[in-house]
Amino acid sequence: MEKKLQINLHKVPKHVAIIMDGNGRWAKSKGMTRVFGHKNALTSVRESVKAAAEIGVEAITLYAFSTENWNRPKLEVDALMSLLVHSLNKELKDFQKNGVRVHAIGGIENLPTKAQKVLQGVIADTKNNTNIILTLALSYGSREEIVNTIKNISKKVVNKELLIKEINENTINNHLYTFNLPDVDLMIRTSGEQRISNFLLWQMAYAELYFTDILWPDFREAHFYDAIIEYQNRERRFGKTSEQITE
Repeated sequence: MEKKLQINLHKVPKHVAIIMDGNGRWAKSKGMTRVFGHKNALTSVRESVKAAAEIGVEAITLYAFSTENWNRPKLEVDALMSLLVHSLNKELKDFQKNGVRVHAIGGIENLPTKAQKVLQGVIADTKNNTNIILTLALSYGSREEIVNTIKNISKKVVNKELLIKEINENTINNHLYTFNLPDVDLMIRTSGEQRISNFLLWQMAYAELYFTDILWPDFREAHFYDAIIEYQNRERRFGKTSEQITE
């Protein structure tokens, strides 16, 4: 693919996070229910993970279900949970074939028992895969994650397992759900919305943000490469000046 050839494989982001937005609007534009949009989003997931793996991205994290999503109509929530189970079972063979290691973050204990069981099974079955880490953010909220992190660190201080003066950024990183992942380099959000929506707030401190009007069910490999090319055309300074980066 021509776009893939434009990518500098030496400047690929280590960790890409995606807010998969627009399923409902996509379905509505076709006169269908929101659930129809969710069902037609699997191809977008498959192509994005495949594209990321092919260019050497180490980790890709998908915002699959937020803590706020529990407030949606029960019919839609139930459909999403059933779709999660179906998709994991369907994709397991390809995960193994393509070396995808599946991981999950969030309040996994809040998911239906069947969804938890299938998810844990897929995580166990793919634990030795090394090509790319696919993390599913499920019943996830970044503020809740940070609150839990503070609580866990505080317990260690109270139990005298940790001194206050020893707390630093690494301490916090090691207590987050994403302790095994690098910081996010690139965040992609589809559908034209330009918000972070309580997603990986700590981890995205220096991430490049990429927004596209494309609705998630229409997002394909070429669109993923567009985001990577845009990322590579930006100057990442991390607080330094352009001159310092050049030097």
